[in-house]
Amino acid sequence: MALTIYHNPRCSKSRKTLEIINNAGIEPLIVHYLDNTPDAATIQSLAGMLGIAVADLLRKGESEFKVASDIPDLDDDAALAMWIEAHPIVLERPIVVDAEAGKAIVGRPPENVEELLGR
Repeated sequence: MALTIYHNPRCSKSRKTLEIINNAGIEPLIVHYLDNTPDAATIQSLAGMLGIAVADLLRKGESEFKVASDIPDLDDDAALAMWIEAHPIVLERPIVVDAEAGKAIVGRPPENVEELLGR
């Protein structure tokens, strides 16, 4: 099984999700999304695999989101994905992707990853 995790090592939920994956004997591709930001097309693809709107990928509690004055219409997935690309700290985390299955989960709570692991 090949998994990818969009990971922030400073986030306890992200660390716990990675731990669950590793304990299952899987070494995922780790994307440190703050350093290697997914482009807008990838963000839209992630939302699609999750079955949610791009707006649902926003961490609205982040200070960068709260103070932003340039947020596009939350119903405009393409514009919002471009905005998230420019402000990656607001991207929900962690996101774990099983590209072969075309599925993804948000590791909040971390145990959500069990769904991808077939448990």
